[in-house]
Amino acid sequence: MDAFDWHRFLLDDKPLSFLIEVSLRVLIAYVVVFVFLKVSGRRGIKQLSLFELVVILTLGSAAGDVTFYDDVPVLPVLVVFLVLLLLYRLTTWGIAHSEKLSKLIEGEVITLIVNGLYELKSLDGLNISEDEFFMELRQSGVEHLGQVRLALIELDGQLSLYYFDDRDVRPGLSVLPPEHRPAFTRVPNTGLYACTRCGQTLQITGGESPPCPRCKNALWSAALATRRAQ
Repeated sequence: MDAFDWHRFLLDDKPLSFLIEVSLRVLIAYVVVFVFLKVSGRRGIKQLSLFELVVILTLGSAAGDVTFYDDVPVLPVLVVFLVLLLLYRLTTWGIAHSEKLSKLIEGEVITLIVNGLYELKSLDGLNISEDEFFMELRQSGVEHLGQVRLALIELDGQLSLYYFDDRDVRPGLSVLPPEHRPAFTRVPNTGLYACTRCGQTLQITGGESPPCPRCKNALWSAALATRRAQ
């Protein structure tokens, strides 16, 4: 084997004409994936459900193999496409006709915040860090939980927020980064504080360290009462 054999480096043992075949394979794979998305009825792919993501990854893997490997024939990829499309149609039909199957495959909308407080039963089952969740709130213009009347995590993982009117905003837990939201087990000054776990507010005398009456957490942060910037 010669060092710096550029033909081996670029094409291995394939002839230059194989690039034309690769171009045709890429075109076929592109058309297959595009047609699948069109036939499946999706108008866009900004947010995919878990099931749809599995389908796309499976199809993409098959399309990728036929694109790069000359020993992978095209016809089996078309069969993969047809079988996946059939499974997709059957599953979406089942989801539309069975609430249990819909919950199993797509999950449920999760109620995370009600009237400025976390829903305790929803907290433990979430696969999302507090920092990530707070970041999403900040990007939506939220400074503290007291500005939020209702927060829902949709089936696609997106956050839907419904706000209090300015006159109804209440004190709440700050969603600012830790350097702007110090937390205390023993509060330094008398004032209104918010539980860092559930958002419950409580008037606390300086030097005290009471547990949260709602969730028994013992970490507090100064509550904010600012209105949302319009």
